[in-house]
Amino acid sequence: MNNSEGQPKKILIVGGGTAGWMVASLLASKWQGSEISLVESKDIGIIGVGEGSTPHLKLFFDAIKVTDAQWMPRCNATYKNGITFDNWSAIAGFESYFHPFAAQTDDAFTLPLFFRNIRARMQGHEVDAHPDKYFLETYLTRNHLGPIPAESFPFGIAYGYHFDSALLGQFLAEHAQNQGVNRIVANVAEVEVHPNGDLSAVMLSDGRRLKADFFIDCSGFNSLLMQQSLKVSFKSFKDNLFNDSAVVMPSAISSVLPVETRSTALSSGWAWKIPLRNRFGNGYVYSSDYIDADQAETELRQHLGLLEGDVQARHLKMKVGRVEKHWHKNCLAVGLSQGFIEPLEATAIALSFNTIAQFMQYFQEGKFTNQYEQAFNQNINGRFDGIRDYIVCHYKVNQRTDSAYWLDNAANANISDTLRAILTLWHKSPDFAGDMLKYKLMGSYQPKSWACLLAGYGIFPRLAMPQSFDCSMHQQELEALHDFIRRCGLNFKPHNELLTQ
Repeated sequence: MNNSEGQPKKILIVGGGTAGWMVASLLASKWQGSEISLVESKDIGIIGVGEGSTPHLKLFFDAIKVTDAQWMPRCNATYKNGITFDNWSAIAGFESYFHPFAAQTDDAFTLPLFFRNIRARMQGHEVDAHPDKYFLETYLTRNHLGPIPAESFPFGIAYGYHFDSALLGQFLAEHAQNQGVNRIVANVAEVEVHPNGDLSAVMLSDGRRLKADFFIDCSGFNSLLMQQSLKVSFKSFKDNLFNDSAVVMPSAISSVLPVETRSTALSSGWAWKIPLRNRFGNGYVYSSDYIDADQAETELRQHLGLLEGDVQARHLKMKVGRVEKHWHKNCLAVGLSQGFIEPLEATAIALSFNTIAQFMQYFQEGKFTNQYEQAFNQNINGRFDGIRDYIVCHYKVNQRTDSAYWLDNAANANISDTLRAILTLWHKSPDFAGDMLKYKLMGSYQPKSWACLLAGYGIFPRLAMPQSFDCSMHQQELEALHDFIRRCGLNFKPHNELLTQ
């Protein structure tokens, strides 16, 4: 859009990285009438905890009109169909499950049977309700097939990506500058706050003073503008989510590139394994209350078979939680400056994209005033809290008994009323999906995702004598679904082949 009445003439983004340059790229594509500048320090590196995304990254690239072919090779990116969770449950037959992204085949073919068999299993019938048996994207992943179908395939399929976060930041910086964004390399020395509470300018270490009408804080965990200067309070999730640290290191890539992130439960947290074109990205997210940094690094090396290797590790600290206000006065916080939830479900980029996209919508609808600031903050807080609840659920329902960490997570009573209600519905409702909608418990995740998690962990009644049940119809329906999914799979190419096109 061209400059509209009230639209900020000057917008200053403080901080680069993936979040900063995502914001710059989206603003430049939609608000051509604004002068957009980004100041970043050459002395501050990119944290890059996690190198995976949800399908929201595809929505972002669509919004700025960038194709997969334009950015993926530049960022060593691969496709992602979902996440495999290994060893989170100790229940026989449920040691592993896959959480797939959405496909249009779900609603018409998969979910009715999946939820029907979940209900039968909750009633004690011995039917197969493991989620790995039901979804197209699970089939694609197990057969190393990419998520892009033949043009004649009638069903849409959502997918995410794996990528090198440093390279992605560089790509977006180049793209944004080509769209007219002004990049300033300097350190911020001081932030000026007007008597009315608005931000007025930032002073750089070289003496320059940068004024703007609107400021966007992408300064990372420091939250230089929102928390330090505007004194917006921070809500910690420490009581809900114990993990506060990570150790990361690369490993050699396999010849066949997986189409999944793999999350493996370890003694005091979990390890991710993310396939890039040139390496695996690995990390161990853990709680420093249960294991120290050296122990965590040793455990990760042992997990990866790198005890004798000379691969360097990088140690990170995480500030888990969110600000109470993401938009305050003439400032918006995006990325780590607004909050962080451990990368178990790879939600960081989704939260950044949702924040800037929703802000632009609310700001425009309010004629570039703060009219909808409160509604916006409630919206984004709800997204953060919904993701928090989903990740807390992973820990709350775990069945491991091998360490104090897992026992304490299972015993943790600090869960939200929403999560408590969802778990109650799972155990008692004859219509789990319908009642989630009825009681407005959808939050950040659809019933399918909650069902995959809970069924994937094997959270079913353990009856000594399961009720008798004629499973022949169930078996026939499941076999028909498997045949349908197999035939759908004929429309997809191997992941490796897809990446070479």
